[in-house]
Amino acid sequence: MANRETSASTEAAVSPIEELGRRARRASRVLARTTTAAKNAALEAAADLLVADTDSILAANAEDVVRAESNAVSPTLIDRLRLDAGRVRSMADGLRQVAGLPDPVGEIVSGWVRPNGLRIRQVRVPLGVVAIIYESRPNVTSDAFGLCLKSGNTAFLRGSSAAISSNLAIASSLRRGLAKAGLPEDSLVLVDDVSHETAVAFMQLRGYIDCLIPRGGPSLIGSILDNATVPYVIDGDGNCHVYVDSAADLDMAVDIVANAKMSRPSVCNAAESLVVHSDVAGRFLPMAVDALPGVELVGDDRARAVVPSIGEATEDDWYREYLDLKMSVRVVDSLGEAIDHINETGTGHSEAIVTTDLEAATRFSEEVDAAAVVVNASTRFVDGEEFGFGAEIGISTQKLHARGPMGLPQLTTLKYVVQGEGQVRG
Repeated sequence: MANRETSASTEAAVSPIEELGRRARRASRVLARTTTAAKNAALEAAADLLVADTDSILAANAEDVVRAESNAVSPTLIDRLRLDAGRVRSMADGLRQVAGLPDPVGEIVSGWVRPNGLRIRQVRVPLGVVAIIYESRPNVTSDAFGLCLKSGNTAFLRGSSAAISSNLAIASSLRRGLAKAGLPEDSLVLVDDVSHETAVAFMQLRGYIDCLIPRGGPSLIGSILDNATVPYVIDGDGNCHVYVDSAADLDMAVDIVANAKMSRPSVCNAAESLVVHSDVAGRFLPMAVDALPGVELVGDDRARAVVPSIGEATEDDWYREYLDLKMSVRVVDSLGEAIDHINETGTGHSEAIVTTDLEAATRFSEEVDAAAVVVNASTRFVDGEEFGFGAEIGISTQKLHARGPMGLPQLTTLKYVVQGEGQVRG
């Protein structure tokens, strides 16, 4: 009787967020042994339901957008929040694309035989429960689900209050897709309590969460660093630079800078800073200004001397991820000075050089400390889908255990399988 009472008391003390963690953990044990065919069937079913449910998803999204507009949220953040039929189709297409990717689970990464006859293999296995805490991009709900499912992990998701109606609608479609394919609906668990207290509790679910991935701005990252007690991978800020070298093709550079800044300024791989060699600054900066209509430029004294309309940059501007139509501009006298500036002020996300000088491109690639270095192309290509990974879970700016766009392999870990024939250690 005492044991039963203790057990009942323990059960009663379980918090709602811990119960969600338990459900996610139970589903992860099923997913770890689920076949590729079953996972793909669930992804296809979920994609079909997203498209079929477009009207209800957009109605829920409209509630979030109206609420954001009434709270005077910036247009760029509303752009991240807003869905339309095309974006819903893109979410569905992303799930189908993931279904078509190779399944990393069970891949033999390496193998060898020891002198004593032991056969050792490194095999990819799921992490287990992958938790994602994210802000106002409802497409993350679908993207994260797809990659987690294909890699055999439960997706344990906590979105923001700004997108809660959208996230609930999307998750409903995805969970029905799982059920239709015969997999546990709790292969996707969405936290519907968006309070700060629950977010902190989510970050501290040791024993239930195997890896936590935050997708958001500095305040979210700061909260993870201050509060998380589970393993995490930082999907960090994107203070990305484009360096225009003295040997750059200036027409190419204009196209790259305009695309990197303006194609979608609210995302982490958008360029936030323009660094220009002094040998070409006089010719290039006026070209860049003409190619960046509507972009607020702030720069150092040398940039402003070339183009007086450029505003004065503060020290803080060199370190800022604007996520908006704003860009800092700095003029440097050498490749080395550019590299030092980027390494000092960048966030280790994506850095680009435009040059026809192979030696300069090689040195930049070797010395810039970032998850991705881009030569003669836009920083906007640093993206899981553009890399051929399918929809990404995020872009890691740390060095353990993953760095750069995180696709399916980055959502697995390695298990050693050791096979013998009766060997014992002396």
